[in-house]
Amino acid sequence: MKLGIVGLPNVGKSALFNALTSAGAQATNYPFSTKESNTGMVSVPDLRVEELAKIYKPRKITHAAIEFVDIAGLVRGASRGEGLGNRFLSSIREVDALIHVVRLFEDDNVMHVEGSVDPLRDMETLNLELIFADMETVQKRGEKAQKMFKTGEKRYQEEAQLAEKVMKTLDEGQPARLCPLTDEERAITKTWFLLTDKPVIYAANVAESDLGKDPETVPMLKQTLDQAASENAEAMVISARIEAEIADLPKEEKALFIEELGIGESGLDRLVKASYRLLGLISFLTAGEDECRAWTITRGTKAPQAAGKIHTDLERGFIRAEVVPFDALKAHGSMAACKEKGLVRSEGKDYVMQDGDVTLIRFNV
Repeated sequence: MKLGIVGLPNVGKSALFNALTSAGAQATNYPFSTKESNTGMVSVPDLRVEELAKIYKPRKITHAAIEFVDIAGLVRGASRGEGLGNRFLSSIREVDALIHVVRLFEDDNVMHVEGSVDPLRDMETLNLELIFADMETVQKRGEKAQKMFKTGEKRYQEEAQLAEKVMKTLDEGQPARLCPLTDEERAITKTWFLLTDKPVIYAANVAESDLGKDPETVPMLKQTLDQAASENAEAMVISARIEAEIADLPKEEKALFIEELGIGESGLDRLVKASYRLLGLISFLTAGEDECRAWTITRGTKAPQAAGKIHTDLERGFIRAEVVPFDALKAHGSMAACKEKGLVRSEGKDYVMQDGDVTLIRFNV
């Protein structure tokens, strides 16, 4: 799964990406310093893997991971190719969800492409450019469906009507994800690859002095969070500058710094976890002396397909999955002890995997 980090120039995108990935993406105070998309893999924080490692003492520990993409900054007119518009839009089409970094901090040394800090204006600017691009896509889909309807196939009439429905939402300045669609209609629009159909997390990039504050006491922050809620999007507060400063600190020093800030856990950990939820992802676990590992699957995945994440042979020759909840394994200390207490279940091909299932796949090829 890929998440694209987007926003206007100089809002802190690359600083956030650097903190997430330690990839050293260019972070400067002039527009369009990010001309090519940078990518990096980020581990999903999961203490369950560490706990399994204490039990099994494996030679290797592997966390689940998400790919993040630092996408070139957007300006007004991107949908018409202004700035790095065409490159920006094509990069967005390739990701599964968006993290929209919104600038709320004041800094005379970091210019704002619009001349002032105004998060609602910046949110609207990016959203409108994506909406304009989607309107062109939907219009073409509708026109094609109208032409094909003349062949007599009913599905083309339904698609033309669907295009009108989505266009109405876009015309109102609303993203496609807010269009009230049935599951069948949503399945069709997914094939259109609409930019505003992608799930969004707004990352409110605040000054250090505003971290941990009640949003009610920071007017711009409250407005940003309220706007995100109105768009059915997730939102979180983060300071990209602080995250960049603590990213490379030793674990103990980082924990102490976070405690002093009073924010509970790092913004990066919160962002990665939120991204995982946003994409509807869960982890099942495997454990042994060779490796303790978290495997990423989509919520609702059945056991054979989950086995296929490990190796295609396991899906092809799937017999059953022996499953125990992580909490039970942690409490009793071993799979054998869980079996003695009847806590290990034998699940077949129709079993829907649950988050935290510690799983042993039985197969025959």
